[in-house]
Amino acid sequence: MSNNPFTFNLDHFHNRCIHHYPFGLLNNGNYNVFGLPSSRVTTLRRGTKGDNDASAIIGGVSFKAREFSSFSETHVNDNNVERVYVKGGMNVKPIALERDDKDENTAEGREEEEEEEEEEEKSRLQCREEDAKIENSHESKNKDEDEETEVEKEAWKLLQEALVTYCDSPVGTVAAIDSSDQQQQQALNYDQVFIRDFVPSALAFLLKGEHAIVKNFLLRTLQLQSWEKTVDCHSPGQGLMPASFKVETVKIDDEDKEVLDPDFGESAIGRVAPVDSGLWWIILLRAYGKITGDYSLQERVDVQTGLKMILNLCLTDGFDMFPSLLVTDGSCMIDRRMGIHGHPLEIQALFYSALRCSRELLIVDEKSKTLFGEVITRLSALSFHIREYYWLDMKKMNEIYRYKTEEYSLEATNKFNIYPEQIPMWLMDWIPEDGGYFIGNLQPGHMDFRFFMLGNLWSVVSSLGTPRQNEAILNVIEIKWDDLVGNMPMKICYPALEHEEWRIITGSDPKNTAWSYHNGGSWPALLWQFTLACMKMGRTELAQKAVTLAEQRLPRDSWPEYYDTRTGRFIGKQARFYQTWTLAGFLASKMLLKNPEMASMLCWDEDYEILETCVCILNKKSGRTKCSRNAAKSQILV
Repeated sequence: MSNNPFTFNLDHFHNRCIHHYPFGLLNNGNYNVFGLPSSRVTTLRRGTKGDNDASAIIGGVSFKAREFSSFSETHVNDNNVERVYVKGGMNVKPIALERDDKDENTAEGREEEEEEEEEEEKSRLQCREEDAKIENSHESKNKDEDEETEVEKEAWKLLQEALVTYCDSPVGTVAAIDSSDQQQQQALNYDQVFIRDFVPSALAFLLKGEHAIVKNFLLRTLQLQSWEKTVDCHSPGQGLMPASFKVETVKIDDEDKEVLDPDFGESAIGRVAPVDSGLWWIILLRAYGKITGDYSLQERVDVQTGLKMILNLCLTDGFDMFPSLLVTDGSCMIDRRMGIHGHPLEIQALFYSALRCSRELLIVDEKSKTLFGEVITRLSALSFHIREYYWLDMKKMNEIYRYKTEEYSLEATNKFNIYPEQIPMWLMDWIPEDGGYFIGNLQPGHMDFRFFMLGNLWSVVSSLGTPRQNEAILNVIEIKWDDLVGNMPMKICYPALEHEEWRIITGSDPKNTAWSYHNGGSWPALLWQFTLACMKMGRTELAQKAVTLAEQRLPRDSWPEYYDTRTGRFIGKQARFYQTWTLAGFLASKMLLKNPEMASMLCWDEDYEILETCVCILNKKSGRTKCSRNAAKSQILV
């Protein structure tokens, strides 16, 4: 076994561990599909003789199994059943896992045996290729280790301490490893593995060549998808990913067993379900394939099914008229009341990124082609909507300043009935002539003119903005460096809510006072996303400047969660120390700067096929004489 502390075996399991797979389990090369929690029913139909495919329906999603030689039949009241568990709140819920019980004396069994031998031979060849890749990656990794600074070595050591194991394999990193929390018994949920928080850790591990950790995380969180958690007897939608999970030891049949306990928001402050968890999961799944070259994970039946469930949840028809996602306050990184309910930019940028990932990840067949079409249509509508209505520069602000209100027609200019008096005084002198950005939110009669860092950075990374808009966003950050970066990158939003505005919008939140935490605080965890955006746009010097600034302060300040004050000079008043995504964000940034080719894999270029897909339905019955999208193309296309 390797002495490398970051190297683990994905298939290594321990007897004291509970193994639970909501969609299936690999047993001796065979893929067993079994019952799902709640009312989701799994049915299997074995392929006919000579047909190597089997089809299944899981949670109402139909699919064909690929690359697996056989499936187990369902045995009711069979003794050959292994019981597996996931902890749900205070209860531990069992799932029956069917074991494969094939009759080797049948002709069908012999055919399957021959197929298995072929698969094993293919597997051996694949293992040799992977060994060669691992050897090459280790050589590259050793070279990188030689070039690591003392600060990077310290960060890697701390990140290793943050690892959480389940079944003797790592499944993620805790949110923080602040020893003072443990002494004061105030760890709250910082001892859990958050999907959102783990993404920079996963990226750092992937870039270092430690792929199994990320694969474990993707599969384990998939197992927790849409578990039976409720708030006031109401269950979340099918496909919801948890905000976080923790590993606990419980007594089952007089034995200590490890279980995974997910949190879907029923324990969180505000009791809000995490909209962004599923979006981050999809983004990480694509990143895993791009960096490792291992696309077999995304082709697995359970992974494809989980992906479809997330998409179905996001693409569900409702009352909303906009292509953007309608969410409540606190459903993303800003997980407290901050006036971002409705259609916040952060969610829209992540949604667009997840849709672009899904376009690459989805296996298109007869069952999924409708869903794939919905993804393409939504990409087109969302890109137009954000580029046209969320964009703000001097030209657009002058238009808003002269808006007429109470317009009623398809040709209306002020489509959302925005009153010019909403333009804040600070903005008139703040926005630079050659800069621009996407506003924080848009609803009927309301524009949130605040600059939100994460949404704008992901608009650049995913090409939600045009090339011209992407350049303008980085121009704003560079020109307004003292406001948006200051002494510590990066401001989560600008400006802060103060005085009466703070009291009304946040509900007098004592943690979100002006220039603190989510209300204008500085978050080093955003550094890796800024680095990615800068590298994509050929502005690497900006990223290097921010990374150098962080490297000087973070180790000295014990890697805090966030910084306070207008320029980010003070450590956050309630910040945890040794915050994992602070560590990982710094490490990922350093490694991206060393590996520009990897950075390019994680970004998207402008996709003109999406732009050419017009979502307007033009016909005589609708009474429309022109397509509003075509009318705006001169402003959208670059």
